[in-house]
Amino acid sequence: MFYQTRSKPYFKFPSEVVLCFVSFQCNVIFPSPFLFTVLEARIQQLQSDVVLDVQHAKVQFLKSPSFRGGLSSVRTLKGSSKDKSDIPKSGQAVTKRASKSQPSRWMEKLSEEKKNKLKKQQILQQKMQRNPKEKLPGKSKASRSSLMPTSTTYKTISSTAKKRRGDLAEIEELEKRLNEQAHQRICLSTMERFQESSTRSSCADIQLSIRCYLEACVFMGDVERSQRFLLSQHRVMSRRKQLTTDIYNIMMRVWAKKVSIGRIFILLEEAGLKPNVSSYSAALECMGRNKNCPPKVISRCLDQMKKDGLSVDDLFRECVFRQDERDMLLKAVQTVRPDYEPSLTLNASQSSSPLVKDFYTNVSRVEFQRLIIPTPVKYTWCVFLSLALGSFYFCSLRWMTSSCVVSQRELLAEQRAQWQKVLLQALRENKMILTKTNTRDYKLNLYPYLCLLEDKEYVDIMIQSVSNLPPSGESLKILAHDLGNRIYTKYCVRQKHQNCIVEKLQSIYGAYTELLAKDTKVCNVLPREQWCKLEMEQSSGPTLQGAETSWPYVLMLELGTFIVDIMVKNLKINSDILNPAYDKKLIPILYHMYTFRSTRQVGFIKPHPILTQMQQEAMETTLTFDSSVMPMLCPPVPWTSEKFGAYLLTPAKLMRATHGATQHEELLEKCPNLHPVFDSLNQLSNCAWRVNKPILDIIISIFNDRGSDKLDIPPPLSEAPKIPHFNPQDPDYTASEKAHMKREVINAKKKCSEMHSLRMDALYKLSIAHHMRDKLFWFPHNMDFRGRTYPCPPYFNHLGSDVTRATLVFAEGKPLGPKGLDWLKIHLVNLTGLKKRSSLQGRLEYADSIMEDILDSADDPLNGKKWWMEADEPWQALACCMEIANAVRSPDPTKFVSHFPVHQVLRKKKKKNF
Repeated sequence: MFYQTRSKPYFKFPSEVVLCFVSFQCNVIFPSPFLFTVLEARIQQLQSDVVLDVQHAKVQFLKSPSFRGGLSSVRTLKGSSKDKSDIPKSGQAVTKRASKSQPSRWMEKLSEEKKNKLKKQQILQQKMQRNPKEKLPGKSKASRSSLMPTSTTYKTISSTAKKRRGDLAEIEELEKRLNEQAHQRICLSTMERFQESSTRSSCADIQLSIRCYLEACVFMGDVERSQRFLLSQHRVMSRRKQLTTDIYNIMMRVWAKKVSIGRIFILLEEAGLKPNVSSYSAALECMGRNKNCPPKVISRCLDQMKKDGLSVDDLFRECVFRQDERDMLLKAVQTVRPDYEPSLTLNASQSSSPLVKDFYTNVSRVEFQRLIIPTPVKYTWCVFLSLALGSFYFCSLRWMTSSCVVSQRELLAEQRAQWQKVLLQALRENKMILTKTNTRDYKLNLYPYLCLLEDKEYVDIMIQSVSNLPPSGESLKILAHDLGNRIYTKYCVRQKHQNCIVEKLQSIYGAYTELLAKDTKVCNVLPREQWCKLEMEQSSGPTLQGAETSWPYVLMLELGTFIVDIMVKNLKINSDILNPAYDKKLIPILYHMYTFRSTRQVGFIKPHPILTQMQQEAMETTLTFDSSVMPMLCPPVPWTSEKFGAYLLTPAKLMRATHGATQHEELLEKCPNLHPVFDSLNQLSNCAWRVNKPILDIIISIFNDRGSDKLDIPPPLSEAPKIPHFNPQDPDYTASEKAHMKREVINAKKKCSEMHSLRMDALYKLSIAHHMRDKLFWFPHNMDFRGRTYPCPPYFNHLGSDVTRATLVFAEGKPLGPKGLDWLKIHLVNLTGLKKRSSLQGRLEYADSIMEDILDSADDPLNGKKWWMEADEPWQALACCMEIANAVRSPDPTKFVSHFPVHQVLRKKKKKNF
């Protein structure tokens, strides 16, 4: 009989035939050394009884040598005499063929696992030594004898199959035991790794929170608070373990400017930490500021630094300097080494990737895209700096006004003025409460983060968040993080201004734009390389990159939640402000509610219906945006590292990720060469854009005139379906009618919410486009984890909808050439969605046949034949019609300068296949 077990065959013979164990495979990942010895001895013991050689489906039995001169009788299968003659007699040696047979696969597997997993076995041996020995189940004399060396262990072959089945069962039991222990060890090791990683992550979060707290205290000028906090953490051993050298270095920088730094080094030594490059940099800076510092002290510091494996060049290459720290460090070094100058190298190594290797090899023969800068750089810089420091853009859009709208605007402005006074007083009171309640120095407190900006700036952020709150409300988590992120962004800008980075950035940026401008000589240097070269030439002063520390996600949530709590408790309005018939009393304009998303309970901040009604009826002409979500009025800063690029002062991320995720940042820092990625993003960012004014005016006119669903212009809420009102307790309604009415109410509310969301989205885009209608602007780019590039401004960019794409054209035009007009016609047919199966020549002939409709659409888009409205992308089709009309009516279409962008987009059906 033939059996199949784990794809390893074995044969079962009648009871008078000895069951021969062929091979045995044990799927053990981390076997115990003790059980390995047991199993090895048992297998060799069975192999010494009977050896099986399987070759080409022939089964051959070989008798083992006798023990004490005796042999057990073995009956063989009925077969030919040839098979019988192959069996050697008693005392004879095994034939040559049998001697050449390979050893058992189990033994090969066993030896291979021992070699490959030696380190893991050593770890298991240490664990076994720490734990008491476990007894194997059913331990008998036979099992004890199996532990003896195989060279002195022999057993007489039994003729009964019952004993052999017992041996096989014993081995299977051993295998089962090994598998169970291996599985337990895998589970334990997995849990230990998970606990270790979670502990490491929580420790890193605590260290980052401590670092941010100290930096905030130093920034606000409260050095005494930061010193008390650091000492309170240092005194307790359990809290001292969470401190790192970089945390002590924050206070070293402070005391280096006061020419007293020795105490911090004593604390660092007590903590068992070694100084790093930043520590030695602060020490040498302190010596450079001290006019009476003897040169011997500086020499001893340099010698100690050399013993730690650090060089002076490492200080200038790896440290992040603020204000005049670099100059003081260089002054101290030149006191003992007068001829020393920092050796800086340009970080512009070529990429080794075969995809872009040829490009970087021939980079000197390529002329790169030039920057169009019509306005003086100095003026552009001043405008951007004022916007960055103010952090707000004010965009306006033309609206149809009436006396009722004007009165509502005045009423809303009056309420906001009152809210600002209330919030300002409430913020100051809460700050006073925090200073009195925090009596223990070792506890983290939100007070320093509430002193980073002026009180009025916090109030402006609150008022803006109330204005942007949708009628359906916003998740507390999202709203709190948004508020915390806005405070962090303004803090980073203020920090750069305090560290004198703004002045140096202005100098480098001015030289960068002049070298890459259109009116200068031909440039064959990449923007990234040009920026690095200028930064290396102007190396004195502060370091441009790496000065700010990212706040942890939890900190932003806590700070934002504190701000939201102030808003909910203090923002109130009279209940009879819109209807004098109501009783006059103060009611809050914001409510903290709870809703369910799936099975989770989520906090929600919802505005009062009175506030929503006032904002809708006011129809304000001015919207407020953060400068970081607007297109740039000057060319973006080229990406030179994973932490520096895009905006001038506002921090930006090279790779987009979910809030709180840090793994991608660690992986980016480990990447050896990201220069091809930087250069690709810089090439996209340096493309200048303008607004297509004729298209924008038509879209705004339809937007003000109740919109159009057909043309993807959302209508106002006045066109929304009315929400039915009924009394659920009314006995006139049946149960089915009540259920039907409830569904209608839910559908009507959902429709109103969707219409408001779409209307506000269109309002944001059109307001920004109207604000930029006479300006030249750029879109800085970054990427996601897949490598897909995106513009940083979220509302208005060239990757938006059909409406947004139609309102954008290139700032720099190109002549159409001999075939340019034909390609414009083909592109127009592609936008209509017609002639999908036709060839390019067929599409061109179709465009020529409808030229009358094309010109009519360009001349009279709203009152003519309206052919363009039937296209799949109507607004891009209309823009293309106008471009074709201008080219056809020009004296020479081949010399017509076109600014029209052709967006290559896959259709919806093709996206799935792709």
